[in-house]
This record gives sequence, C-alpha cells and structure tokens, in this order.
Amino acid sequence: MKRILFTMLLLFVAGLVKAQIENPVKWAAGAKKISNTEAIIMLKATIDDGWHIYSQKKNDNGGPVSTRFTFTPSADYTIVGNTAEPEPITRFEESFSMNLSFYEHSVIFQQKIKLNKPTTVIKGTIKFMVCNDEKCLPPDTIPFTAMVK
Repeated sequence: MKRILFTMLLLFVAGLVKAQIENPVKWAAGAKKISNTEAIIMLKATIDDGWHIYSQKKNDNGGPVSTRFTFTPSADYTIVGNTAEPEPITRFEESFSMNLSFYEHSVIFQQKIKLNKPTTVIKGTIKFMVCNDEKCLPPDTIPFTAMVK
C-alpha cells in the first residue's frame, strides 16, 4: 500500500513539474539548395501568442539576450555572410526601459552557405531569449540539424 501511495505521489509531482516548464518557442531547421554549390539554411521560430523573441541586433546598453546562431565548422560547407532576418518590430519595452527589436508569432532566419560537397548535414546551435508582457524566461541554447540534399 505504501508503494502504491508513493508511486502515485511521485507521478503527481512529476506532472506538476512538467506543467511548469514553459516552452513558448518551437524551432525547425531546413535547407533549400539554390544551385549545385549553394544552399540556404532556414531556421524558423514559431512563437506562442503573447510571447516574442529578440532580433540578432546587439543591445549595447544591456537588455535581453539577442538571438544568435552558431554553425558547427565543417569541411563540407562554408558560411557566406551573416544570418539574414526580416524587418523586426521595434518599440519601447517598459521592462528594459529601451527600444528593442523583436519578433512575434513566427520568423524565419536564413543563412547562405557555399557547398564543398553535394550533400551534407549542417549542425549548430540557436541561443535566444523569450519574453511576454509579464516576464522573461532564462536564455536558452538548443541544437539544430538541417540536411542539404
């Protein structure tokens, strides 16, 4: 009987912990070949209503963590230029007392690469911070993988 009660209590606590983990941003990575020697890596963030992630623009006066992409070095490809992003929303945020650039709902970041091999796997990490009008979650770093065929 004690084992059953203990197991039920453990499951209940595990459920509470899982319910408290917020994950308002879902990331997806893909690739589109634009020639035999070039491809575009697309990194899409789908953001829950009421939340936003920040642009790659650095905040020199403090503020939230900017979105950053790191690509794992490989002989299979070469990074061309910087990761492109669409025009962000820019407005004054009370919580940071400054103008900030960010995205709501969804955004696709794009990175051009030069292929040194016809097919390859692109790996890397995305570092980002997500906030709503009440709070910010700690910065998160997640891995991504995109197959170029």
